Amino acid sequence: MFAFLNAGVLSSLIVSSFVINLLALTSPLFMLQIYDRVLSSGSVPTLIGLGVLALGLYGFQAVLDILRSRILLRIGERFDRRYSERVHEAVVRLPLVSRMPGDGLQPLRDLDNVRGFLSGAGPTAFFDLPWIPLYLGICFIFHFWLGVTALGGALVLVSLTLLANGLSQKAVKDTTGHNMMRNALLEASRRNAEVIHAMGLSRRVGTRWQVANSAYLSANRRAGDVTGGLGGISKALRVILQSAILGVGAWLVIHQEATPGMMIAASIMMGRALAPVDLAIANWKPFLMARQGWTRLQELMRRIPETGQVMALPKPEKDLRVDGLVVVPPGERKPNVGGVGFTMEGGSALGVIGPSGSGKSSLARVLVGAWAPAAGTVRLDGASLDHWDNEELGHHIGYLPQGIELFDGTIAENIARFEDDPDPVAIVAAARTAGAHDLILSFEKGYETQIGEGGSALSAGQRQRIGLARALYREPFLVVMDEPNANLDAEGEAAVVKAIVSVRERGGIAIVIAHRPSALSVVDKVLMMENGRQRAFGPKDEILSKVLQVAPAPGSTTRGMQGKVPVAVARNGAMANVTSEEVAATESAHERG
Repeated sequence: MFAFLNAGVLSSLIVSSFVINLLALTSPLFMLQIYDRVLSSGSVPTLIGLGVLALGLYGFQAVLDILRSRILLRIGERFDRRYSERVHEAVVRLPLVSRMPGDGLQPLRDLDNVRGFLSGAGPTAFFDLPWIPLYLGICFIFHFWLGVTALGGALVLVSLTLLANGLSQKAVKDTTGHNMMRNALLEASRRNAEVIHAMGLSRRVGTRWQVANSAYLSANRRAGDVTGGLGGISKALRVILQSAILGVGAWLVIHQEATPGMMIAASIMMGRALAPVDLAIANWKPFLMARQGWTRLQELMRRIPETGQVMALPKPEKDLRVDGLVVVPPGERKPNVGGVGFTMEGGSALGVIGPSGSGKSSLARVLVGAWAPAAGTVRLDGASLDHWDNEELGHHIGYLPQGIELFDGTIAENIARFEDDPDPVAIVAAARTAGAHDLILSFEKGYETQIGEGGSALSAGQRQRIGLARALYREPFLVVMDEPNANLDAEGEAAVVKAIVSVRERGGIAIVIAHRPSALSVVDKVLMMENGRQRAFGPKDEILSKVLQVAPAPGSTTRGMQGKVPVAVARNGAMANVTSEEVAATESAHERG
């Protein structure tokens, strides 16, 4: 846990602890001199001299204690600064490689626990423990039986510390696990507040959370009972032992084997010797939480290694090649996409169709580099995606996921992907291409409108438009859109078509995942997926002629029907329940080539 410190900082802590523990001898030695010299001699000048000397040493000890606590506080801050970026990166990347435990924020809590322990009084106990033999040795110098009494007390309290470690580990680990579970349930409830309220789920969801919270409280109580109980016992034993050493000292004084000053000094000495043990027991739970948190952080950083520097590659402008792609979702063992391979040239667009659950969205995540393929490659201009620096690759990729996630901030910041130096011209150009410029200007503050967490201030359709503008910002070479018209009206769908056309016209590649044929009107190739497999890939007219079978409803003609009717029937449920107008639009697009 202290491995990140350099030798200078550790040396300063060790030296300061050494001096502090030497200065801690001031009190017992002062008492020894008062009882054995001042009282017997009645010398006031000696009393004043000893008092001034002791006062100076006490002040120096206080200064060193303050400096040591400040050093520990900055050590905790340094620890946070060193690992916080890695932890943030790991928390963000973890959902891409594994299932998220709890609410996914446990690494941040582990970081806080370690920093809190390093910044607190706990480490001082560990730096003071090595000096216990010094105090015990002085007790033995005073008298053998005084030393034996102090040594026996130290052994008892050290045994309590080891017992606290054995009894607390499982309880603290259970507490952390139950805390992760209850936090995950609460976060899920917060995200789905509308559904919970609208469908009357408050009581049932609340009951589930209360069960998880009760389990957490029980585990926390067990951990607290162990540490609190042992802490109470250690305090009582410490008082008993100090009384015992006074009793032993009094017996020795009566038999003239020790002086009253030795008796008082030995009592203070033993109290000082046992203080670090007492402090260690009191801080044992935070120590265990920090130690377990550090272990989890190390495991997390091993699972999510730091991304290394890679050589910058030229901007892609030729093609996208997918070879033998196999996709295994994070946390799963069975692939849900396999055997996918195709090539797209610059200036072309691909429509991906297929029934729900056929792997279309999983394919999209791999194409943009969000998920790593289990097998196969995705290449831009011949370079595999893992050959690129992630941030640099992001400049060349636009992604509109099925679930639009925007960030708390302004509309302009979201479109510009929170660039440090965004280009206002590029922001407006992306918004115009996405058909969102007029929509944004209709807000009171325009592009500076705050959209709230997750875009909560916007409707689903508005979030879709701004998400599309973000995907088109700075004209990326590859733009992947997953159900881009899911929440859009006719005007919004026209904007999606316009966006696809604009990508093609500037020599980029657009990939559109869609259930509705209107989104396919301007693509030139179609990929059909079924059960995670590639069933067909080729020119749009050729593939759609195989997939779509137009069958007018009884008593009606295909042309001119209004509303949703099952006029387009796809094999294996690839596309169904679309409007006659959409089929007509697709057919007219076929005729235009």
